Amino acid sequence: MSAQTSTPIGESGQTPLLEVNDLVKHFPVKSSGVIRRTIGQVQAVDGVSFNIYKGRSLGLVGESGCGKTSVGRVITRLYDPTSGSMKFEGNELATLSSKEMLPYRREIQLIFQDPYSSLNPRHTVGSIISTPMQVHKTVPRDKMVARVQELLEVVGLNPEHYNRYPSEFSGGQRQRIGIARSLALNPKLIVADEPVSALDVSIQAQVVNLLQDLQKEFNIAFLFIAHDLAIVRHFCPEIAVMYLGKIVEIGDRDQIYLTPHHPYTQALLSAAPDVKQAAIGGRRERIRLEGDVPSPINPPSGCRFRTRCWKAQDICAAEEPPLLEVGGRQVACHFAEPLQVIVPGSMADVVSGNGLPGDGGPGDVAGNGAAAEAASRRGSTAL
Repeated sequence: MSAQTSTPIGESGQTPLLEVNDLVKHFPVKSSGVIRRTIGQVQAVDGVSFNIYKGRSLGLVGESGCGKTSVGRVITRLYDPTSGSMKFEGNELATLSSKEMLPYRREIQLIFQDPYSSLNPRHTVGSIISTPMQVHKTVPRDKMVARVQELLEVVGLNPEHYNRYPSEFSGGQRQRIGIARSLALNPKLIVADEPVSALDVSIQAQVVNLLQDLQKEFNIAFLFIAHDLAIVRHFCPEIAVMYLGKIVEIGDRDQIYLTPHHPYTQALLSAAPDVKQAAIGGRRERIRLEGDVPSPINPPSGCRFRTRCWKAQDICAAEEPPLLEVGGRQVACHFAEPLQVIVPGSMADVVSGNGLPGDGGPGDVAGNGAAAEAASRRGSTAL
């Protein structure tokens, strides 16, 4: 049993749409040769717990190889879980057969990372979008074209282009087609697996804004998987940070981005530029991690981050830290403490409130006359 079994932070009094508890996914490692024996396990996901609520978004962040995509594919049952629990509207999904899972596939959909390889080049856009509706028999055949055109219009594409092929569209347009396909069955939860990472920067904002509009219009919940911290901060009110198959910190985005408590979260955020903080003269000390990420086949004992952590002590190797509530979020660290943004002089009060600079909260320069005046005297400008 994993140490990460603490009840995840969520909306008080509200029943989770998706409740994930101690989720595990290990992939067997086979030997070479005629007799392929199992010689190890890739511990891609190892005891992950979180809740997602109706109409809300949870961002899952971490560097490549930390297990983010595996979490998404286990939730959609493209991968079968090794162990753990996944309850959707109170119904257990982890132990269902493929046939028993079929009704829930209407409720949980996936947006793939690569808009080029996720669309069949031999099928028209109309065929791609209508396939889920044909499989689940949700739309009569004589109304299928009208429904496809409606979905194309919803995602900002010309409805008359339903008979074209994917090769006739740009990358951003192809991802919109993938989004239209995910909406075809009116899902309650969409797993967005790095939906903009393969797109040009100029197109990324358009797709993210589209997803936000769709969330508001259809009250869809999202598990938003990404490595771009700025996009996750913009889209998701709750954030979970993963490292080597485990969640190390989870909570409200403002708290995590402003005062990260876990050393890995601190290092991750220190590497990301922050225009809002720069505009008011704030900065984080850059944290440089030594060494490489350990192998998920043979992860370190105790805390998995200890081999790269500057706070590591003997207890970190002996005991795995559980997710415990610290400072309004949950942190898996024996020595969790906040890392404050460094702000010169009297500007410290600008980031000491609950809000982030520029987001309209108590820490917003625009909402704090004295702080704004101080910023003006220092020559600070909004970027």
